[in-house]
Amino acid sequence: MWHFHNPVAVDAGAGALARLPQRLGPRRAILIAFPQARQLGVCDRIQALLGDRLVAVETDIAPNPDVAWLAPMYERLWRDHPDAECVIALGGGSVIDCAKAMVTGTRSGTFDELLACLSDGATVTPARVRALIALPTTAGTGSEVTPWATLWDTRQGRKHSLHLPWTWPEAALIDPDLMGSLPADATLASGLDALSHALESLWNVNRNPVSASLAVSAARDILAVLPALVCDIGRRDLRHRMAVAAVQAGIAFSNTKTALAHSLSYGLTLRHGVVHGIACSFSLPRVMGMAFGHDAELDALLLSIFDARAPDEAVARLAGFLEDLGVSTDPAAYGVEAGQWDQLVSAALQGPRGRNFIAAQ
Repeated sequence: MWHFHNPVAVDAGAGALARLPQRLGPRRAILIAFPQARQLGVCDRIQALLGDRLVAVETDIAPNPDVAWLAPMYERLWRDHPDAECVIALGGGSVIDCAKAMVTGTRSGTFDELLACLSDGATVTPARVRALIALPTTAGTGSEVTPWATLWDTRQGRKHSLHLPWTWPEAALIDPDLMGSLPADATLASGLDALSHALESLWNVNRNPVSASLAVSAARDILAVLPALVCDIGRRDLRHRMAVAAVQAGIAFSNTKTALAHSLSYGLTLRHGVVHGIACSFSLPRVMGMAFGHDAELDALLLSIFDARAPDEAVARLAGFLEDLGVSTDPAAYGVEAGQWDQLVSAALQGPRGRNFIAAQ
């Protein structure tokens, strides 16, 4: 038996942003957007589409949402705009994760009440819930079609995973025209994040036929498109293909969750500041080498993605792909000391994401 579920309505293609008024309907909304959205005129475009239904705009969003600034934003938005029924997220994974933190109204009106539930695993009983509509401006994180948000507490050295029944976006509008201003480094990092999602959903104990089909298609397209897009970031056709591949990968891992490469990445981001898309992708060749030999069907899928006849050939092609993009596959490049790698892998395999890895069983 297997099960597949994803409740997010997806509108994709050039001009998809124009569907926003219809998706929102008569509801009032708060827009949470990436910092440059105002100067690029995107906030004005959304204001023109929604009129007085848009009651607030927030653009003071930093990478890797941290509880230190999430808490005051949360309390201000619930206090000043209690009648807003929807949050619209315009941006990459950090913006969408921030927006997911804003949709649960606690009984006390404080963020600490929500954070306490995340810290001790208690059931969250909301006083109110807002809907979420995602407008991704990057092709990679998959946050627009998944319920998870990663929230950081750098003071405590902790990562929290927010996942509630209502943190699934209600809809995702995938408009490649919203991605045109993304620079090459962010295009690369987000694209590699999508590749990691695709591969991590394959070497996963929760893999199913639908997720596998989506993941293979996504991985093959990313391998073909990303190098060309990084060299020519103005190519609208390549932006569209990457956007589709990223959504496919996102929908795939929305059912499987991620696995070992992501489990390894969180400490590198928290302690060494490694950008998430790089932190979760540089280890992919090593992790894929560990994945081979545990499941004949998985082996066949991985070989097909890299047009390889043997595992070593597939691993070498993936490593070469990353190195050609300027991404080192050497853990030392990311602050991992000699001899420390095996310890990190052992620890990561014990985490909730690491236990999804097919070789962890």
